[in-house]
Amino acid sequence: MGKERVKHDWIWWKSEIITKWANNRWRFKIENAFENAIFNLETGKPLTWFLKKKARLSALHSDMSISMFNVKILRKCGGELQNSLKCRYVELCSTEDYINAMKDIITRTRICKT
Repeated sequence: MGKERVKHDWIWWKSEIITKWANNRWRFKIENAFENAIFNLETGKPLTWFLKKKARLSALHSDMSISMFNVKILRKCGGELQNSLKCRYVELCSTEDYINAMKDIITRTRICKT
């Protein structure tokens, strides 16, 4: 017969999650993934790239503000796209506004296109 399922409370699950995922090796892996991924139109779309970056940052720094997320992600855009986004950047803009500005810049200009 199959194994019996044991019901555990949230405290047990929380400690198991922390034990498995909250270690230095995992943190190093996520930090490297964030640092190495610079936006390239050929490898991805702005929405998926931005949301992956935001998910990695929120996993590392859950208490970070939205404006700090945007600033850190802005630094990973690189080149002309970064400069164009800086011109449109408002400190209190939402993630949605930021992604829309990124898409608008890419579609209206030749930035990121080879």
